[in-house]
Formats: sequence, structure tokens, C-alpha cells
Amino acid sequence: MKKIMLFLISFFLLLQVQSQPYTYPLPAYSPAQANLEYRERFRDMKFGLFIHWGVYSVLGDGEWVMYHKKIPYDNYKRLADFFNPVGFSAKEWVQMAKNAGMKYITITSRHHDGFSMFKTNASSYNIVDATTYKNDILKELAKEAEKEGIALHFYYSLVDWGRTDYGHGKRIVDGKPENTEWENYISFMKKQLTELITNYPNVKCIWFDGHWDRKDANWHYDELYSLIHKLNPEILIGNNHHMPPLPGEDLQMFEKDLPGENKTGYRKDNSIGALPLETCETINNSWGYNINDRNYKSVKQIIHLLVNAAGRNANLLLNVGPMPNGKIQSEFTDTLAAVGRWLQKNAETIYGTRAGDMQPQDWGIVTSKNKTIYVHLLKKINNDYIFLPGLENNIRTASLFGSKQDIRFKQVPEGLFIYLNNMIQDDIDTVIRLEVH
Repeated sequence: MKKIMLFLISFFLLLQVQSQPYTYPLPAYSPAQANLEYRERFRDMKFGLFIHWGVYSVLGDGEWVMYHKKIPYDNYKRLADFFNPVGFSAKEWVQMAKNAGMKYITITSRHHDGFSMFKTNASSYNIVDATTYKNDILKELAKEAEKEGIALHFYYSLVDWGRTDYGHGKRIVDGKPENTEWENYISFMKKQLTELITNYPNVKCIWFDGHWDRKDANWHYDELYSLIHKLNPEILIGNNHHMPPLPGEDLQMFEKDLPGENKTGYRKDNSIGALPLETCETINNSWGYNINDRNYKSVKQIIHLLVNAAGRNANLLLNVGPMPNGKIQSEFTDTLAAVGRWLQKNAETIYGTRAGDMQPQDWGIVTSKNKTIYVHLLKKINNDYIFLPGLENNIRTASLFGSKQDIRFKQVPEGLFIYLNNMIQDDIDTVIRLEVH
């Protein structure tokens, strides 16, 4: 009995050790001047287009369809034979993003299923070698984005459900899946990342995802991050690991959450660092094309997401999942066009702004730029006034944005009263412009 107890204790202690997240003794990182400059340009952009697209779109059930439907990998790979997006137009995609007021595009270069959406010599399972389409859509998109002044970012999955050297589902021992050639998989990722940076020279960011699949594995971030910054010091590195940023990373990302929130429950540490911030969200409930998902967010909801992100110093990266033919469904394009029309009128209150000194309020949020504060009322106010607590700026004038109507205000040591009498409030966002001395 004693031997059994000792065995059980040893066994559970072993499991506990193996389940601990891997700690990264990463070297100190000093970003290049070009990197710091792009960080500021990125902060100014505020609005980007996320694109989840791959062979999974053929099944119309999201990007995790292989995993959720338990499709054997050898069968799943046959989807490449059906993926022939003859309706794809880089020009249409980039123009759609530009008309929506988006300043950058982040697209999946490789997702968890291992299919590469670009020509790669590291794997034959790619859009050029494995499909009848034969065209490198990332190359086409890169050219068009550069032509239109849209920055291009690449999403790259750390996960690969099909490669044997990834060892999907295997137990992690000493930082790597047992009985696999883990170092070979790291080498494979290095080859692909080198291709993405050298063959697409206008890429500005590598957006990693999948760390959460193996929190206790050694992903060799010291090698991956140093490689990327060596190949192009300007490039930003982000990692959707749901942790505080690690050394070598240049932005902090929040999946389906605004900074400071944790509605998804992904984050144990909800701290916000000093790096540029970005929150990613979907127009419906799916990242990849899902033919049954009709839970579309309204134009108003998306504008509120954008304003709330800007008021928290973050960009909004809004996702579409193109159809297998390369077209983007009208429910997405129509919504984005309407958001773009709103942004044309309200651009000043979003682009290039930073969060105000005031915390978000139940009525809305503020953005600021130079000596101007923009008060965004995101719901109808029935009171005669709103109060901005802790606002210490010396306010010179207050007016309704987009008009010449002056707004009465009163400044006290505790903050600012703004009086709403005789003011017509907007259904989406009533913006009051405050000029500071």
C-alpha cells in the first residue's frame, strides 16, 4: 500500500511539473528606430482588416472545421483539390478595405491546418503547388496594398495539425512533444518566416497565434524573434498568447476583448503594457467563412467597437472570412462600406488620436489629439448634462463636432460639466469637441 501511495504521489507530481507553462528567459530587446517609428504610425491607423482564408472555406464551417468535425488529416488535405478561388481580386479586397477607412490588412499566411496561402519551398501543401489555382494570393495582395498605401501584416500559426514533427496531441516533456523532431518543426517555421519577410518586402508585422495550444512547450521565441528582427528590424512582432508581452514583441493583442476587459476568459493577467495595442473582432461570430453564421454585428455595433478601442489607445482589427471562390459576402461588404461613410465624416475624432486621461464612462469615452479632446456619447443621454470626472485640462471652447453649435460647459476642480440642452443627439455617436488652452 505504501509503495502504491508513493507511486501515485510521484505520478501526480510529475503531471503537475509537466503542466506548468514554459518560462522564457528571453534576451533583452532594443527595438530599432525604424521599428519605433512604425509603432507610432501603427498607433495612428486605428482600423485594420483581418482576413481568415484557406482551404477550410470550401466546407463553409469555419477555420476549425477539421478539428471540430474530427476529419482525418489525409482526408482534409483533399480540400486543396477543390480550392480554386477564381473570383479573388486583390484590387477589390484592398479597395474594400480602403473605402471602409481601414489602414492595414492582416491576412492568414498559414493557419492551424498547415495550409500555406503563399508559395513556399518549405512545404508542398500550399496554394501554388497543391491547388489548380496556382497563384500566390499573398503576392498579389502585397502589390495592390503597396500601390494603395495600405500596410500589410501576416498572421502566422505556430500550430500545425498535420505535420508529424509538430506532434499534435502528444504529451510535452522537457519543453517539446515526446517522440517528435521538434527542432525540425522550429526549423520549418524559420524557413517559412524567412520567405514571408524576404519575398514580401513590404510586410510590416508578423502576427503569431497558437501559443495557447502548448503553453508548456519551448517555442524558441528567442530564435524566431531575433530572426525576424534581423531580416527586417522595422517589422512588428505580436503574439496572441493571452499573456503580458514577452521581450522581443512590439505590440500587445487582445482577442475579442477591449484592453482591460476579459469577457472571453482567455487572460489570467489582464495588465496593459506600454506597447501599441490591438483588439481583434469578427463581424459575425466566425473567423473563417461559415455559411450558417448569420449573427452579424450592426454598423452601429462596429462603430462603437472602433470608438471604444480608440478611446483605450487600441486599434480595431475587424475580421472577414472570404468565400471559397474568393469573394467576400455582401453582408460584410455592405457593413464595411457604411462604416467607411461614417469615418469619412468623423475621421478627425479617430485617426491619430490617443486615449484621454479619463476612464471609460457608462455614456461613452473620449479620444484626444494635440490640444483637442473628443467626447463620444455612445448612447442617448436623458439628463441635461454629463460629467467628465478628473478632467484637469483648461477648456477653452466646447462645440458639437461637425457643426458650429457651441456647447455650454462648466469647469470645477473635480472635472467638467457639459450641458446638453437644445442639442440634437446622434443615433450612433454624438461627438463634442473640446479645445484646450
